[in-house]
Amino acid sequence: MAKDSSFDIVSKIEFPEVTNAINIAMKEIATRYDFKGSKSNISLEKEELVLVSDDEYKLEQLKDVLISKLIKRNVPIKNISYKKVENASGGTVRQRAELVSGIDKDNAKKINSIIKDKGLKVKSQIQDDQIRVTGKSRDELQQVIAAIREADLPIDVQFINYR
Repeated sequence: MAKDSSFDIVSKIEFPEVTNAINIAMKEIATRYDFKGSKSNISLEKEELVLVSDDEYKLEQLKDVLISKLIKRNVPIKNISYKKVENASGGTVRQRAELVSGIDKDNAKKINSIIKDKGLKVKSQIQDDQIRVTGKSRDELQQVIAAIREADLPIDVQFINYR
């Protein structure tokens, strides 16, 4: 009897990469002409980004710089949920952005329904903030991975522990 193969579906953010992207973005902002003399800053507080700038236009520019650096460092942009822009001290504006890590219940149910709709002989089970998929055939597991990649999910997922 063949041993079952399996893999895990996770949604993780590498925080050291986020810190590196913030540092690189801050270096670029320090040298850019349009940010000369501005009070722009990006910081990471626990699992939340805090963007501060002079006005909403510069805040959008700050976001663009940060997003480009995050993409270069392979940090999933889908896992960032921006909150409302608020006024901060010193005539600046602030925006917080939550870094979502892990698969929540709603998205786990969506992924499970995608797997079941394929009609393959695989089992999927939700384990805290990840999903384990097991099956006898590695080809079927590859089809599950392809189906999940094609699906338009609101979060970015990675496939790990493929055995």
